[in-house]
Amino acid sequence: MQVGKLISIIIASTIKFIGGPLTGAALGVPWVQTALGTALGMMLSVAVVTFAGNAIQAVIDRYRSRKPRRFTKRTRRAVRIWKRFGMAGIAFLTPLILTPIGGTAIAVSFRVGRLRLLSHMLVSAAFWAVLQTLLLYQVPGLLGFFSHR
Repeated sequence: MQVGKLISIIIASTIKFIGGPLTGAALGVPWVQTALGTALGMMLSVAVVTFAGNAIQAVIDRYRSRKPRRFTKRTRRAVRIWKRFGMAGIAFLTPLILTPIGGTAIAVSFRVGRLRLLSHMLVSAAFWAVLQTLLLYQVPGLLGFFSHR
């Protein structure tokens, strides 16, 4: 396998998880390597946000106005998921709905410990990378569905 193709899969899945399997399929990379690159890409985002999240939050808090925060529809939804399912729910939904950066940012905002956050996200990344990649590679016409949108 070419290193450039693997790097493309990793970069695509750092921002939007489904980007990894789509990139791997489009480049003709075997599904196992695509799943591995997809999981690596998500975990790269998770690690960066986890270790830089507190510093980023401190800078944001420093420059944020002192007005009380208002809950938006998005923050209410995140709190509801957190209260009902905890870190496991956030990790489970990260590749599907929240994106690797968004899901990790939510977990960091709830002050989840680094080891707990990384372990939950790793399990989720591995599970969803294999499932999404296999579905994309094995279901006829599914790749065409995504490419025409």
